[in-house]
Amino acid sequence: MKKIENIKNPNFLKKLFIKLCRIVGFEIIDQSNLYSPTLGKQANENLSVLGSKNISIPLGETKITRTVKSLDIIIKTCTSINLVTQNKKRIFEKEKSEYTFRSINSIINSLKFNENNLKKIKIKIYIIDHNSKKEDLLKIESNLKKTNIEFEILNLDLEKFNEIKTLNKDNPTIEKNMRSTMASIRASFDLAKRKSSDLIYFVEDDYIHKKESIFEMVSAYEKISSEQGKELFICPADYPYLYKKLDNSQILIGNKFHWRTVNESLLTFLTSKYLIEKYWNSLILMSENEHVPFETPLHSIYEKETCISPIPSLAMHCTNINSVFGLSPNVDWIKLWDENET
Repeated sequence: MKKIENIKNPNFLKKLFIKLCRIVGFEIIDQSNLYSPTLGKQANENLSVLGSKNISIPLGETKITRTVKSLDIIIKTCTSINLVTQNKKRIFEKEKSEYTFRSINSIINSLKFNENNLKKIKIKIYIIDHNSKKEDLLKIESNLKKTNIEFEILNLDLEKFNEIKTLNKDNPTIEKNMRSTMASIRASFDLAKRKSSDLIYFVEDDYIHKKESIFEMVSAYEKISSEQGKELFICPADYPYLYKKLDNSQILIGNKFHWRTVNESLLTFLTSKYLIEKYWNSLILMSENEHVPFETPLHSIYEKETCISPIPSLAMHCTNINSVFGLSPNVDWIKLWDENET
């Protein structure tokens, strides 16, 4: 008598199981090869979807309740002034224009690197420039025109900012530089208040970003804001001076980076239109009266709101190599510099 075998197709059952998981919203990982058949991706790829869910293995999925609709990147540029209050040379000892070019190029490269993941977000770059050479501005414009990113270049009008009060430094040049810096800060806040509708990233022109930076900041904002039920401040740099203190920090998980809460930052940070309007009077103090340290009004806000910075850093602040406000630890500075040559 011929034996009748009960043949089942394991591939059919597997495909059915995967389909059911997709229908009910479950994600699965094959730990033999770290492949997710429900997502069609390896576990070390980006598994998160902006505006929908953030997936961190093995923590699982975070449903996004705070979706990001738009991102305005406001870059304050000045290729004619090296450092506002000192004459020290920056790392790599190049002309100031070179740091500006590479900073802007690094943001462009970061937006391109995660272009598909960011396509649902309306993104625009604003350049607020003071006293840069005409040829420098033309180079910046030319570089931006090669992309599909919406942008606008604005010239700072110092005559509109007569209320600025700087500290007496017995040095007219430094006082003049500080006045123009404070005016550009006020212009960036005014622009954000008038034009922006969601997230704003205020950037100084000596921060060179990793290619992962923009998507990581936006996805971390969505995830952590959704978890905490509140708006945030995000700093892209892991500043070395913050390791000089024994302040308590909470450690959080973003998309691919760890983040820690901090009580201080410099003037490159990302936040929401809501927080700009909520703390408007405190923020504009930095553009009206010079403080010591300069960011004192910003730090007072961090006593009430959450500010986080990445570990390791997502951007390199190009100051003097010996400055505690500059180079973040555990970053390949030369590689990052070379990758963003224009």
